Amino acid sequence: MSRQTRPEHGSETSTTVVQLNHTAVYAPDRQLSAEFIAVILGVEVGAPFGPFLPVDLGNGVTLDYYEKRDEPIQPQHYAFLVPEERFDAMIARLEAVGVTYYADPGHTDPGRINRLFGGRGAYFDDPGGHNMEIITRPYIRP
Repeated sequence: MSRQTRPEHGSETSTTVVQLNHTAVYAPDRQLSAEFIAVILGVEVGAPFGPFLPVDLGNGVTLDYYEKRDEPIQPQHYAFLVPEERFDAMIARLEAVGVTYYADPGHTDPGRINRLFGGRGAYFDDPGGHNMEIITRPYIRP
């Protein structure tokens, strides 16, 4: 970006908070993956938007599921900060649909949760192979 197009300090653009609005999540079956995460998180799948099937997370961010059937999908990691009072219900929904959850991102500690940073967390795979995480407290970063 050239100096001429870069916002100056103190301008409206440079002081506006940057927020994630949406991200595309590739899946072999967008309907299956979108419905899966919506059920686990207790949110809704929205109406299709072009090739995307959005899942509104309720904080102004959507996961826009995009179907890719003809090429491999690189697994990604998605972490969701969830209310403490909804965590147990999410774990119960994972158990109800037969999905194993883990205390660690490497999936070596099945059927257990972690208690990092005074909260609770768990990892699990979605139908497209993405490593999903639910946490009740944000991680403390140095």
